[in-house]
Amino acid sequence: MSNKEQAKKGIMICGHGSRDKDAEREFGLVAKGLKARYPDLPVEYGFLEFSAPNIHMGLDSLVSQGVEEIYAVPGMLFAATHAKNDIPSVLTTYEEKHPGLKVTYGRELGLQDDMVEAFQARIYESLGLDPDNPPKNLYDTMLVVVGRGTSDTSANAEAAKLTRIVNENMGFGWADTVYSGVTYPSVGVGLEKLMKLGFKRIVVAPYFLFTGRLIKRIQGYVDKVAQENPAIEFIQTPYLNDHPRVIDAFQNRVEEIMQGELQTGEETLMNSFKRRLAAGEVDVHHHHAEFVDPQDDTQGLSEFDTKHFTNLVQALDHADHGHSLVLKHHDHSHDHGHSHDHSHGHSHSHGHSHSHGHSHDHSHGHSHGVYKHIGHPMGPRTMIGEGICCCFMGQFTDEILEEEKDKIEGDCTKTAFAHR
Repeated sequence: MSNKEQAKKGIMICGHGSRDKDAEREFGLVAKGLKARYPDLPVEYGFLEFSAPNIHMGLDSLVSQGVEEIYAVPGMLFAATHAKNDIPSVLTTYEEKHPGLKVTYGRELGLQDDMVEAFQARIYESLGLDPDNPPKNLYDTMLVVVGRGTSDTSANAEAAKLTRIVNENMGFGWADTVYSGVTYPSVGVGLEKLMKLGFKRIVVAPYFLFTGRLIKRIQGYVDKVAQENPAIEFIQTPYLNDHPRVIDAFQNRVEEIMQGELQTGEETLMNSFKRRLAAGEVDVHHHHAEFVDPQDDTQGLSEFDTKHFTNLVQALDHADHGHSLVLKHHDHSHDHGHSHDHSHGHSHSHGHSHSHGHSHDHSHGHSHGVYKHIGHPMGPRTMIGEGICCCFMGQFTDEILEEEKDKIEGDCTKTAFAHR
């Protein structure tokens, strides 16, 4: 028997993490569901940030159980920055520090048939219909799919592709895509534009695995638009959660690793990461699952964003009392007491900048660029002053904040719907 056959195997599910404890619990249900599919293998999970256990803890648990070969799968719907850069960075660093350990990284969930069918089932259920005995069409209804929305063009495009697939399969009268994150159109303004098509029943379906701040943001905007338009019936579809077909999709990704199918066809996520890392092209945000990315609006304001937003409100208040508004540059530094060494024969820049007129030194060896369409007139700036959510405030340039200053009132981190 070969050493490969003798090596004890284990499964690691890698998630993003959330400040929402319900999201942590729901992610754990996926691990539980996958464990039922592989009763003879250790199955652990961990997060990049915000939550415990982090990915290191999950990997440590597997190693402590004698695992020598780990099948790691990203708990991500699409391959954006976290799946492409951050998780591979954590896994490669861990593998290098544990000689004899082999970690194979699989693919994101993507638009597998199982994922599409799980999504469609959630939509049918919200309409009170049997997914196994659906109507021929839903021509009297409009579908609005809500994607995560990232700075990754391909991930945003996948959400739009999903909308078309589901529309063709289910036969809606019309279907379109809006986004809850940094891209456009945002949920509220997108719904307002789409209502002009005249449909009296609109299904709003978030393509999300779990709950969290962004789900609450979506719900807040749908409720707001529904209250302003009582003649239209708005139906909110639940997120995917641990639907059996979602567990099937995770299992498919594990099986791909087990059967060696990742070595065929297109470049894997890990191979892509290592190639780009060697070329100095990687911008890693979560080296050791300890860093809160100030450009990530996923689950709330980081310490930096909170300080920045407070300073901004104070500056605006000062301007309202007859003083000129000057958004001051400020410096701050963070020292998390750890270092990063990939031993790949290259170096990372330890300083990075945002186009905010601020300078930052996190000593993390990464940089953050402002999303090029962050100022789009139908994007996140439409959420300023709406009282729904303000996780995104730290991403705006000072120029945008100056343009929108009349909408900024008080500290929305304490009053906004999604922050309660």
